[in-house]
Parts: sequence; structure tokens; C-alpha cells
Amino acid sequence: MRFPIVNNKKSFLLKACLFVLFSLMTNVSFAEKQPNILFIFADDHCYEAVGAFGSEVETPHLDRLVKQGTVFNHSYNMGSWSGAVCMASRHMLITGRHLWNAYSASNNMAPEVEAGRLWPQMMQKAGYQTYMTGKWHIKAKPEDIFNVTRDPRPGMPNQTPEGYNRPKSKEDYENGWKPWDTKYEGFWKGGKHWSEIVADHGVDYIEESKKQDKPFFMYLAFNAPHDPRQAPKKYIDMYPLDKIKLPVNFLPEYPYKDEMGSPATLRDEKLAPFPRTEFNVKVNRQEYYALITHLDDQIGRILKALDESGEADNTYVIYTADHGLGVGQHGLLGKQNMFDHSMRVPFIVTGPGIPKGKEINTPIYLQDIVPTSLEIAGLKKPDHVEFKSIMPLIEGKSSTQYSRMHGAYLNKQYMIRKDQFKMIHYPLASKFLLFNLEKDPHEMKDLSDSKEHSELLKELKGDLTSYLDSVGGGEFPKVAKKKKPKKKK
Repeated sequence: MRFPIVNNKKSFLLKACLFVLFSLMTNVSFAEKQPNILFIFADDHCYEAVGAFGSEVETPHLDRLVKQGTVFNHSYNMGSWSGAVCMASRHMLITGRHLWNAYSASNNMAPEVEAGRLWPQMMQKAGYQTYMTGKWHIKAKPEDIFNVTRDPRPGMPNQTPEGYNRPKSKEDYENGWKPWDTKYEGFWKGGKHWSEIVADHGVDYIEESKKQDKPFFMYLAFNAPHDPRQAPKKYIDMYPLDKIKLPVNFLPEYPYKDEMGSPATLRDEKLAPFPRTEFNVKVNRQEYYALITHLDDQIGRILKALDESGEADNTYVIYTADHGLGVGQHGLLGKQNMFDHSMRVPFIVTGPGIPKGKEINTPIYLQDIVPTSLEIAGLKKPDHVEFKSIMPLIEGKSSTQYSRMHGAYLNKQYMIRKDQFKMIHYPLASKFLLFNLEKDPHEMKDLSDSKEHSELLKELKGDLTSYLDSVGGGEFPKVAKKKKPKKKK
């Protein structure tokens, strides 16, 4: 088509209009392009162990995400039907179901896979190329539900006898197990640290994704900072023991250890000697911090690759973990408890339209990322997904996600949170604890005997009873193990 010849002024205006129209058309086209989703999942990362949150641990790359995105300060895991809390958390994530329904689904995963009800399968329906590498620990084969898998790893690196009950003394510390000693294998098994391998695969796939037309959904699952807490020596040296602070809620021994179900029998709790001492807790925290900083550097490599790919502006990055960890708080080392240090995790979201530097204190479940990702992908949430999208909170359309937060560990511990109050119940001993998380974030002052809070305690007891009744009494029925066929002689 030819335009008539006009004077210079009119010609300039016409060209300007055409340029603006073309720009608008281009921007519309770009906006309609489905965004990528990069999900980075850690193991055993306590909510407070991020530098940007005031911790002494150094995490410059996670700090960058905090500045670039929105942080949910009260993100919870619902609990576990197993000492391997990570397994329950990950089944809730992959199935999109709450704790008790995820337990049922985990024991019968074949129909879930066949029906395409699992998280990565739903993302495929939305047009995504799905990718997985790292820790798995799900009762389904990753290659059956992701388009591409690289090097799936077990629930944890191998421990050794030398890795437990340490350090007993300063002499034991000097002469014993060392986090950088490769002879103990663990994270060093295979010759290269597992966190570095996950980052290698993540970087490689971001480069490969340039060749495909589909948006990517990447599930990068680190085993770190789970024990054995091993990292190169330079990371250990970043945290001299005389600079490590004790947790404010440090205890040599948890006073209700028997009521909660004898944590002394748990593998995690056997990592350090009983009773806890300032020295052995500081050593465990030193190695924990070192592994987190090493993990953070691997995340930095992934983020750099994303920047260099040209896809950063069209990619949502989500960082969280399957649960937290005690590491000396309340005299506990593990995560098999209902305290915030073990139930709460970092939860950081960046991406197109996500407010920068924003903090949201509304409690959520970390598994809320499942329906959130479906919403980002333009897919309606299926009925079987029980968690809720966090987008209304991010967009300021809502200030409440759940009226109550619930949690459970086996049939030995239960939790309910309403507003700033949290009640923990140990049914084996009919023991109740009550905390005001706003005034007492480290859960050090039990209010259960306070007359001022007697009505609240009564209300929470009733709410918890009603909730547990709705999920079959809060029990996790045992699943009969299949007998292995006898070998023919």
C-alpha cells in the first residue's frame, strides 16, 4: 500500500503514529507470551536463615531476590506422617493436596500419574516444557511426570557413623569428622558436591531452553542444607565459632521431649550429643550456615544463566524449602516438631508484575505455589488441588488466605494458629502450649496457664478437635506392606 505524498510535518506525524501503533502491537504480542517458571526448592532451610532477614548467614543471591520480589514471612509446611518430613512436604507439593489427603495419594500414586493430576503434569497441560533435577523423594518416577529429568537424587546424601553424636568436645571437634573431607562421601559422593551438580544441570537446561518454543517450568531441588552438613572449607572458614551466636531460645534439653514423642530416638536429633551444649550447637550452626552460603552461590550461578539467556524479565522465580530446622532451638536439632523454626520456611517470589521489596505477613502454606503457578500459566485450578493461589495477596485484593493454619506430626503433635496465637497439642500427655507469635516470635513464653487466655485456649482446642474430626481424627492409618515373593530355591 502506498501513502499519498504529504508535507514534511504531516509525514512526520503519520510516521510517529505508525511507530506507536507498531510498538503497541509488539507489546501486546510480548505480553501474551507465557512466562517461564523457575522453582528452586531447598531442604531443611529455616525461615530466618537468610541474610536479608537479619540472619548472620551470608546469602547475597537470595538477598537479591528479596529486593527484586515479594517475601511471605509466614509460610508454613503442614507437617508430616513420617520422620522424613521432607517426603510428606513434597507429596503435598506434587499432589496439591493437604496433609491427610496427600498421605492417601502418596500410597496410591499410580492413578494420580495416569490421570495427569500431579503438578508438573498440570503444567504440561498449560503448554509448558517441564524439567526436573535434584532431590526427589516422591513415590512416583520423575521421568513419568516431567518432560525432561536429569540426575534425580535420593532423599539425602549418605551419613556415616562419624557424622553423628558430634562434637563431644573441642578435642573431638579438632580430631573428628570434617565437612570438607571427601572420604565420608555424603554430598561429596561421586567426586563433586551435589549442590554444584544441581546448579550445573540448571544452567545447562536454561541454555537448552533457548532452542524450544514452549515456556519452561523448572523444578530444581537441592538436598542442601540437609545433613550431612558438608561444604568446601572456605565456606566453613567464613563462620568462626567465636562469631556464631547461640539461638535466643537455646536449651540444653527440651522440657517436653517425652510428651512430644521422645525426639532422642529420631535420626536428626542424634547428630549432636545430649544434653546440648553451647559448643556443639555452635558447631552445628557453623556447618549449617556454611552449607547455606554454598547453596546460595549455586543459586547465583543459576540466576546469572537466566539473566544471560534474555528470559529473566519473562520468568517467575520462586524460592522456598520443604520445611525448617531447629539446629539447637528449644534443645532440638531436627524438624519433627510444631515450632515455627521447623514449620516455617523462606518464601520469595519474583517475576512480571510482582512488587519489589514487598513483605506480606499473611500466613500461607508453601504448597500454595501449586495453584499460584497454575494461575500464572492461565490454567483453572482443578478441584483436587486444595491449596490456594497467593496472587490475590500479592495483588492486594485480599489480606487473608486461611482462617486457621493447621499442622501435625504423626499422631503425636498437632498445631493450630489463629491470628497471632498458636497452640501446640501433645495428645500422648494431654499437654497444651500457647504462644503469642507477635510478642513472642521465638515461642519462649507459654500462655496456656494464663487466666487472660483461658477462653482463647478453649476456643482453639475446640477448633482443633473439629478440624481433626474432619480429617479422620488426625490419624495416619498404617499401610500394609506388600510381602516380597519368596525366591525359589
